[in-house]
Amino acid sequence: MKAVYISEPGGPEVLEVREVEAPVAGPGEVLIDVVAAGLNRADVQQRKGFYPPPPGASEIPGLEVSGRIAGFGPGVTKAFSVGDKVVALLSGGGYAQKVAVPAGQVLRIPDGVDLVTAASLPEVAATVYSNLIMTAQLQPRETVLIHGATGGIGTMAIQLAKAIGARVATTAGNAEKVSTAKAFLGADIAINYAEEDFPASLRAQNGGKGADVILDVVGAKYLGQNVEALADYGRLVVIGLQGGAKAELDLGQLLRKRAAIIATALRPRPVEEKTVIMNAVRDAVWPMLTDGRIRPLVAKTFPLDQVAAAHTYFDSGDHVGKVLLVM
Repeated sequence: MKAVYISEPGGPEVLEVREVEAPVAGPGEVLIDVVAAGLNRADVQQRKGFYPPPPGASEIPGLEVSGRIAGFGPGVTKAFSVGDKVVALLSGGGYAQKVAVPAGQVLRIPDGVDLVTAASLPEVAATVYSNLIMTAQLQPRETVLIHGATGGIGTMAIQLAKAIGARVATTAGNAEKVSTAKAFLGADIAINYAEEDFPASLRAQNGGKGADVILDVVGAKYLGQNVEALADYGRLVVIGLQGGAKAELDLGQLLRKRAAIIATALRPRPVEEKTVIMNAVRDAVWPMLTDGRIRPLVAKTFPLDQVAAAHTYFDSGDHVGKVLLVM
């Protein structure tokens, strides 16, 4: 099969398409003929040498795919059939024509979503639902601040939070993305972080109140401002380190607000935890996709042999929604 490997840490040019032996489904695994794979920030970090795969995971990048079931390993008890159209959450291996994945991390595609577009869903849906709902316990009428409005995580998080009845604030880097976040994605408040102090702007537009929940992909660079932006009893959930891993923290401010900082990562979690999350996504998020409360957003697709161009486009930050590789 064809698969993408990282020849050395670096830019998009280090991504190489190679002919390699196809995987074989092991105990409890499903073999999938991949139709499309989603690009994620973790793939870029892995390409740069900052985010190696967890022990035992494939060196091939790619954390989510859509495709058709091609076979089963021993002991698969989930009710699938060969040929079923599915999506899968992976620890790696998605940039390839075939992948073997634990059956608990595989779901049938939502009704009304085509097979290519479906590749945009598993990683972001699992990340957003597990963090906003399962971890932060976001409630209707609470205010949530979502950083990175127009990326894959941001577009899903805004729509999911609106669907459950939360008030949504978000940040973006230019006027066009701010407009998109409000007019297209439905955010109540959209802040241009390049021109505004987002904690002050949030309070000015939210009746003097901060955010009950913040979903942050930036990390260290935003730590101080995020704590400032929290409401009393607020929950800051850090899921990315685009802005670094180390920063000073004003514990006094955190104590006065009785607030919490939580850091999570989806990729290294054990299969059992990922299975619980994927089952929750199937039960809670898939119906929202079927009835139109959430729309999967695909910015652009690239064939597998143009993976370097796909990463160049992803790195530009120009996309609204997901970037996909099509096999």
